[in-house]
Amino acid sequence: MSDERTLFIVRHAKSSWDIEDISDTDRPLKLKGIRDAYDMARRIKINHEIPGLIISSPANRALHTACIFANVLEVKLNLLRIDERLYGSGIGVIRKILSEQDSSIKSLMVFGHNPDFSELATSLSGSEYIDLPTCGVCKITFNSPGWGSVSAREMIKVFLDFPKKDKD
Repeated sequence: MSDERTLFIVRHAKSSWDIEDISDTDRPLKLKGIRDAYDMARRIKINHEIPGLIISSPANRALHTACIFANVLEVKLNLLRIDERLYGSGIGVIRKILSEQDSSIKSLMVFGHNPDFSELATSLSGSEYIDLPTCGVCKITFNSPGWGSVSAREMIKVFLDFPKKDKD
């Protein structure tokens, strides 16, 4: 049995600041953010990389991004979980969330926010600092028996993609 695991760390798409007097958790996506989310999800689908589970922050912009990915990737909504600990709790808490996932899940996609997600991608990849842009996806493959032991030491490969990557 293979111990290979794939983690997709996805920062929410571009959000709108157009609405006054709205809480940070309620901020919606901009139209550009919605378009970018569909585009990035299609890029993943082309490679037939379908996660076994999606976990999202409860913030509107992260959850909306996660729902777009789930729709495009044809992931059943019962495989989309909301975990309020993904909203601004730090990478220690995010790593705890990862460690709680069943070892039978070989591919996991998490949606959340910076600075935590850039720090998580950097920590787990062993790379120099990764600044994950909005709707950026950091895909890390590990050789690890479970999610509790994923670390830079078990990292096999890392791939970073984001909306403007091929447009520069």
